[in-house]
Amino acid sequence: MDWWQAAILGIVEGVTEYLPVSSTGHLILAQRAMGMANSTEANAYAICIQAGAIAAVLGLYAGRVRQMTRGVLGKDAQGLRMAINIIVAFIPAAVIGLLFDDLIDEYLFGLWPVVGAWFVGGAAILVVARSRKQHGQTPRTGSELDSITWKMALVIGLAQCLAMWPGTSRSLVTIVGGVLVGLSLPAAVEFSFLLGLVTLTAATGYKALGDGEIMLDSYGWMPLVVGFVTALFSAVVAVKWMVAYLNRHGLSIFGYYRVAIAAVVAFLIWSGTLNVAGTM
Repeated sequence: MDWWQAAILGIVEGVTEYLPVSSTGHLILAQRAMGMANSTEANAYAICIQAGAIAAVLGLYAGRVRQMTRGVLGKDAQGLRMAINIIVAFIPAAVIGLLFDDLIDEYLFGLWPVVGAWFVGGAAILVVARSRKQHGQTPRTGSELDSITWKMALVIGLAQCLAMWPGTSRSLVTIVGGVLVGLSLPAAVEFSFLLGLVTLTAATGYKALGDGEIMLDSYGWMPLVVGFVTALFSAVVAVKWMVAYLNRHGLSIFGYYRVAIAAVVAFLIWSGTLNVAGTM
């Protein structure tokens, strides 16, 4: 892998990780467009450079992370409740991920599964956005984050399991799940980001331990470092933009984008312009 390929993949990861458009789906598309075939090392790289996006949110939400840390140490009751809710939401994906990781890598890391997930996820966003508009709801309609209960967190965690299908988007299902259980859109977004710190860290660590040696033997350290750095800085920009945008608008733009990119990629595959094996 060349440095410029690593930089492109890092930017794609950082920009799309926390937007409800699926970072994994975009990384698979970018890899195939650059002639990188589906392989153990390519899949591992796509997961491991998530560390850059994790670091970005860890910095942006350091205050909330410190609050939860104080809570675990018995110094902040609200922080402890939030930490417990994050763990409750994390458990379903941890269990399902361990059980089906190999099957997901084998059957779902392809462009056609991603296209299907993009379309279905986009349609779901538009349905939810239209329903909220019909009921006169704004992005701030709903409960604040501090009011979340463990039952609400569990529902969001179960929804997160859907994101194991590449192209679905972890951010999408957790944000929509949060809205459906009664959180305001900004609160659902923040909970999604905080849950992502645990979920993405676990997924990155698991993949690094399992396939990190194969990845490093194939690519070396340079692409990993470049991917991490570019993912970090692009994620900071993307998260700040997304939070500002969603405070004023809804999710509809992401629904239209997902449907559009699903249609474009499907056409490119059908026309033979884009080869699912990794060549154009």
